[in-house]
Amino acid sequence: MKASELRKLSDEELKKESTELLRTLFKLRIQRASEQLKRHSQFKNSRRDIARIKTIMKERAKEHG
Repeated sequence: MKASELRKLSDEELKKESTELLRTLFKLRIQRASEQLKRHSQFKNSRRDIARIKTIMKERAKEHG
């Protein structure tokens, strides 16, 4: 997901998306450990999406003081 798309979401939606991505990341870790993961790029993309969400949430917190 692009940062511009994430910036359009509300704080609640960002938290929900972050939770979903963390669950996905957990499932991917299990698949990777059991050697069932075929697309390793999914793992990297999920981590980066989580980082984008955290960055946006941090920026918003800074703006509001």
